[in-house]
Amino acid sequence: MAGSNKRRPLRSHSNPKVQSVIELAPVRKDEEREYPVPSLWRRKLREIVAALHERNYALDGIADVEQPGNDTSTLIAEVIQDYGCTITVLPDESWETSVCSWQVTYWDVLVDLFTVEEGRSDLVLQVNVVEQADRFLFKVHLVYVP
Repeated sequence: MAGSNKRRPLRSHSNPKVQSVIELAPVRKDEEREYPVPSLWRRKLREIVAALHERNYALDGIADVEQPGNDTSTLIAEVIQDYGCTITVLPDESWETSVCSWQVTYWDVLVDLFTVEEGRSDLVLQVNVVEQADRFLFKVHLVYVP
């Protein structure tokens, strides 16, 4: 259940210039390091987390999000239930530690999740993002404690 999230914030809130870097994070294709989650993807990732908050583990009705198979949906539900806390919508604070990395053909994204009971939790949402024509497609892999 609860523990301590080991990842440190990528940027500090204390400096407004640095904060604007977090808010205006670009999409980058760099295999050498992790970057903040691009600003362009954050609305969609918030929609995914909102669906999990509403127990819509199949992610029905979210445009540009591939629905996970039944096994994955069931596993996500079980992990969240076993964790013992209630997933809440993503606060802006999540972007301080959530990261993405380019994997040659897609981005691997780890979004730090928050719960009603503890705020920042140990749970992360893993999503792959694929660039396709003029849009991005999102595929949820799992919710887990790293």
